[in-house]
Order: sequence, then structure tokens, then C-alpha cells
Amino acid sequence: MPRFFVPELAGETLVLAGEEGRHAAKSLRCRVGEELELCDGRGTDALGVITALSGETVTVEITCRRPSSSELPCCVTLYQALPKGDKLELIVQKAVELGVSAIVPVLTSRCVSRPAPKGMEKKLERLQRIAREAAGQSGRGVLPQVRPLLSFREALEELAQSSCPILFYEEASCPLGPLLEGRPKEISFLVGAEGGFSPAEAEEARSKGIALCTMGPRILRCETAPLYALSAIGYTYENQ
Repeated sequence: MPRFFVPELAGETLVLAGEEGRHAAKSLRCRVGEELELCDGRGTDALGVITALSGETVTVEITCRRPSSSELPCCVTLYQALPKGDKLELIVQKAVELGVSAIVPVLTSRCVSRPAPKGMEKKLERLQRIAREAAGQSGRGVLPQVRPLLSFREALEELAQSSCPILFYEEASCPLGPLLEGRPKEISFLVGAEGGFSPAEAEEARSKGIALCTMGPRILRCETAPLYALSAIGYTYENQ
């Protein structure tokens, strides 16, 4: 069933217009009488039936509302050091599918990619579109945000406020499992770009109370590591 994110789910009818209306009317060729799934991006889902179509505008009658049931039991924020090329697009898409709550790009000492502010602004717009599409495809009840770029120290300041802050570091020895045993309600973790983190960065994180964690004996690519972590979190909270 097609799924659409809408600003509000108030009232008995709503109108899909703009990009969502165009997608429903032109791309999916929806017709009067078809059912749609709607979501306000804040945890509420609804079912609706198309009652009218006019160009790229779709009128929907809401038939029922319910709390979203597709979210992780914890809030997970991914701080991702900027990788090269379009790897961040893949990371955003798959991280959203795996249940991430927010994604924050971070500039670290070993980042090769260092976009200008204007270029980063356009990149963020594209990444948010990817997040929206992935959220719709995977049936998410919350629309994750791709936040503006932070420096490494800004990211550490935010991480230090988390109830379960983690920096994944290839020289670390602490596994992820013990940190998840208490089922924290909120987890924030930082993953490096190509080349990982410098020893100085790792030590700075440790000094702020951030746990240095290993992903095991294999060295993972920067686009694989966050997906490994999110998969481990999802398994711990939803399959045990």
C-alpha cells in the first residue's frame, strides 16, 4: 500500500499536493477508491481512501488512525564522519531503514571530503529527500532528520549529553553488547570516515566520558560500520 508523509493528520479529509500529490497522481497513478497509508512523521499513522483527483492534487478521506508500530524502542542518533563520494547517501538510506532517529554529518581530522558551505547545504537537501523516501519505503512512523554538519568537537559536546554515548574505534577493546544490556532509551554513536579516528581524537572522546567501542576483529568500511551498529541495536531490542 502506498505510504505518504503529511504535515498533519487532523480532520476527516486531507489533500496531498506538491511532491506527494505528484507522486501519488502521476508516478503511482493512484485512482479514486484506492487506499493509502498516511503518517505525520511524529508517530501517528492513518489509513485513507482517495475521494477525488485533480491534476497533481489528491483528496483523501481518513478512515482510521493508530500509533505507529515500526519504530525502535530506543532513540538512536548516528554521528557520521563525512565519507568520500556518495557513500553518505547509502548510509542515510540504509540507516533510516534500520530505524535511526537522526543522522548528523561530522567533520573529523581524517575526512577527505570537505565541502564548501553552499555545497553542503545542497547535499543536506538531497540527503533529507533520501531519508524521506527511505522512511516511506520502510514504513517508518517517524521521519528522521539529517542535521547540519558539525565539527568533531561540536559532535563530542552533543555526544557527551547522551545517556549512552559511543565512539567506534578500531583500537578499542570494549564490545558493544555490554553497553546495550541495560536497554538505554537513548543511544548516540560516532563512526569515522575512511581512515577512522586519530589517537588524539579517540583520547579526547574518552576524556569526555564517551565509550570507545570495537566492532570486532574485522575492519569495516565506513559505510558498513554504522549499519552493523544499527543492526546490532535492532537485534538486541527487537529480537531477544
